[in-house]
Amino acid sequence: MADLPDLPDLPDISDRTSVAVLGTGIMGAAMARNLCRAGLAVRVWNRTSAKAEPLAAEGARVAADPREAVENADVVLTMLHDGPVTAEIVRAAAPGLRAGQVWLQSTTAGVDGLPALAELAREYQLTFVDAPVLGTRQPAEAGELVVLAAGPREARSGLAPVLEAVGARTVWVGEEPGAATRLKLVCNSWVLTVTHGVAEALALADGLGVDPQGFLDAVAGGPLDMGYLRLKAQAVRSGDFAPSFAVDTAAKDARLVVSAGERAGVRMDVAVAGAERFRRAAEQGHGGEDMAASYFASFDGERTGR
Repeated sequence: MADLPDLPDLPDISDRTSVAVLGTGIMGAAMARNLCRAGLAVRVWNRTSAKAEPLAAEGARVAADPREAVENADVVLTMLHDGPVTAEIVRAAAPGLRAGQVWLQSTTAGVDGLPALAELAREYQLTFVDAPVLGTRQPAEAGELVVLAAGPREARSGLAPVLEAVGARTVWVGEEPGAATRLKLVCNSWVLTVTHGVAEALALADGLGVDPQGFLDAVAGGPLDMGYLRLKAQAVRSGDFAPSFAVDTAAKDARLVVSAGERAGVRMDVAVAGAERFRRAAEQGHGGEDMAASYFASFDGERTGR
């Protein structure tokens, strides 16, 4: 019998970093997909299982419950709606957790929600890394998020394969849990302000009978121009509000910004007004659409993008 050709060595699955992703919405699904493509062993769970099941085609194992997802994982990554939901799911996962696991907490929980999560990590003896991200659907899908991270130095090297798979860069801001969350809220205050600014400018153009292209041409190439203006203006003008970041989630984040300001003794008048715009847009039926749908909050009646 002829000798068989030498076969390439296959990676030993026991040597691959294993990651449990809890929450596979817009952001979590994209992150899980990139973890799979980077060759990591990935298990996923989502309360609505239909949102997790497509990831099986990427090589992820779809878990029936949070406990199954986290068993023997090196890293537990949470990307859920808010702090209370995250706490609920981690408690449900508790029978599968083990002391020393790294918890990469990427849910935007806010300054009020994060301490309870850090306490939960201490209760279960997990290594807690506060790691919210900057970016929406497109950068998440491209693996180009910016990860804002705060956590123990000794956890950083082990997290490198995970962070490199989901982000273009990681900004370490210290070891204290909460430092990254506070920075995320500052960044979110700017993102939401710009989003509403685009929406209101285009709404005013409509109201005054001004061609919005004239506005875009007037600021083109100058200090008032930016890629984000073009991106959100395109959503409004095309009427394509497929969510890159949904109104309902943006409204939650706006409330977290306002709450953080109140706690710090800082008036966040623009954020307060922005949260109200998101509330009105959601009330008009746009809660599941992209946050550029703030545009609709400028009008009382039914309206379409232009």
